[in-house]
Amino acid sequence: MELPQHAPAQAPAQLIRIDDGLVLRPFDAEADLAVWLRVIEESLEHLRPWMPWVAEHSPSRAADFLARRAELWEAGAEFTYAVVADGAIVGTCGLYRHEDTPEGAREIGYWLHPAATGRGVASRAAGALVEEGFRLPGVDELLIVHDLGNHASGAVAARLGFADHDVSDGLRTWRLARTTHP
Repeated sequence: MELPQHAPAQAPAQLIRIDDGLVLRPFDAEADLAVWLRVIEESLEHLRPWMPWVAEHSPSRAADFLARRAELWEAGAEFTYAVVADGAIVGTCGLYRHEDTPEGAREIGYWLHPAATGRGVASRAAGALVEEGFRLPGVDELLIVHDLGNHASGAVAARLGFADHDVSDGLRTWRLARTTHP
């Protein structure tokens, strides 16, 4: 598979210390695999309504996902982080583009193990990605896109100052422009 071509870009910080207990860091494909599989498998029912990939989850797909992270980071295509709370991986977040992402935009995505929800972890992680995303050259806006029924993801976007921008095909898109970001 050929990687999407992007203009050479400065990458976001690889290690983001949000506070004493919350860190974002790149995945280590080999060292993180067993823990990553456990986090996914314990989260499947929680994620099933919102994440289409859950239907095709398998240990080999999870391993492939982790194995590609460094390559995609280096290419400037995707910047994926392990969300680490109190020393344990509890989910993932990242900055990326889809084929239909507008030029000059990056999307922020995130999901957490159900035991990590309701504590501000997603908001703090996504907030850190807002700061990193706007440091990237050519990024004028950030998007958060989620299933209409996923009110928790919408609450994260609203909490971070994103504007409710569009509803289409069962998805809600929130937008934050560089010019409106404090």
